[in-house]
Amino acid sequence: MKQLSALDTQFLAIENDRNYGHTGGLAVLDPSTAPGGQLTLEDLKGFISSRLHLIPPFTSRLAQVPFNLDWPYWVKDEHFDIGYHVREIALPPPGDLAQLTEQVGRIYSRQLDRSRPLWELYLIQGLTGGMAALLSKTHHAAVDGMSGSEIMSAIYDLSPEPHEVEAPEETDDDLGGVPRGLDLLTQGITSLPRYPVNLATRLGRILPHADLLPSLTGVPGSERMSRSLSRARNFVGRNSDGQVIERPPVKAPRGPYGAAVSPHRIFGFGSMSLADIKAVKDAFAVKVNDVVVSLVAGAVRADLIRRGELPEEPLVVFVPISVRTEEERGTFGNKVSAMMVALPTHLDDPLERLVFSHEHLGVGKENHDALPVEAMRDISTLVPPALHTRAARVATRLSGRFTRPPWNVIVSNVPGPPVDLYCCGARLEAMYPLSIISDGMGLNVTVMSYRDSVDIGITADREQTPEVQEIVGFMQQELTLLLERIPCSSK
Repeated sequence: MKQLSALDTQFLAIENDRNYGHTGGLAVLDPSTAPGGQLTLEDLKGFISSRLHLIPPFTSRLAQVPFNLDWPYWVKDEHFDIGYHVREIALPPPGDLAQLTEQVGRIYSRQLDRSRPLWELYLIQGLTGGMAALLSKTHHAAVDGMSGSEIMSAIYDLSPEPHEVEAPEETDDDLGGVPRGLDLLTQGITSLPRYPVNLATRLGRILPHADLLPSLTGVPGSERMSRSLSRARNFVGRNSDGQVIERPPVKAPRGPYGAAVSPHRIFGFGSMSLADIKAVKDAFAVKVNDVVVSLVAGAVRADLIRRGELPEEPLVVFVPISVRTEEERGTFGNKVSAMMVALPTHLDDPLERLVFSHEHLGVGKENHDALPVEAMRDISTLVPPALHTRAARVATRLSGRFTRPPWNVIVSNVPGPPVDLYCCGARLEAMYPLSIISDGMGLNVTVMSYRDSVDIGITADREQTPEVQEIVGFMQQELTLLLERIPCSSK
């Protein structure tokens, strides 16, 4: 039995009939390398079953504490059924990208069943060229980007022959069974006296950095409060570095991708050359993440110009950052923070956009590093569990409609393996990430490097951004423009 954190619970709290809390991926596989040259449902179920003990969230369901007196727990699902979680469908001929994207959108636009472990895996047959696909859905309450990589390492191998996996060990859950509601209620009541003490301790860490916390960005007065408390802390001399960081204002404009989302998701998929991205990085002395963000800036700018919605001021991008320590590797749940910086959609020159991204991401990283990890984690614990769900839903509903959105676009850059991976002997050809959007923040661009490519997965609202595949093309065009600007001496 493991308790969810406040941040884990927040991904549950935001869900309604339009906002979903799951992430996922679309893996394209070549079955010709598998035994018999095919990948079957029975093979996949047997393979996943043999490795379930390596992925605790896959066999754990939610157990709510009565009256929301404390955060929920993950408990063993005593009625686990692999056949429910691993399913098979097939595309009709010709099985092209448009058909695949449509089917992925339908499946992804359904909430996960909270009475079961919060994941599903679909084997999709019938892709053009004899390919197959694996569509995964896993709730963000159970995994973040880093722990998602742990899941990936558990179900993929470095060769067509599966590696040996140690047998599962007997656990307390196996011996003691699943806790009852009365047990959880008692546990919740026991934790109540600790809450005021923890709150007082955490406020001292959080308030001097209030304007840097993603959850408080844009709240009126947060920057002034942060600056004043930082000076007071330095005057007292407690935990002080003697500096007051002056943070440039970052305010997201209203409008772009900012409406309330519909229940329907749509995706854009594509790939870029990792060597080309590194060539740009080396030629202009920037980082890979700088290049990725500038590609998104150029693509979003082109999309908004096409729609007649480009604001004069730059958009704001939300960049997730893992705060998982070495000791926490191999665990699940969310250990993540973020930085928010201006996205240079107001600049019409690709090279200027790259330089702007490099400079602002550098400043954002400095500010992020100045914020204690404890403060980044503590912010989500300020609201008592009983009020947490209601507060999160109200904030999501208001974002972008009655208040200025904290950001416009989410951009994630996930490093992946540079070598071939295999699932049930089938070689992985591409991995397109799928992610979360919500009211007021209706565009998510996630890229993942694999072998010599960078695979793009763009998540959007079908009603707001039906031409999302064009944004993938705009990113590819932006990379071409930057390659053309590389001096001949650097080529």
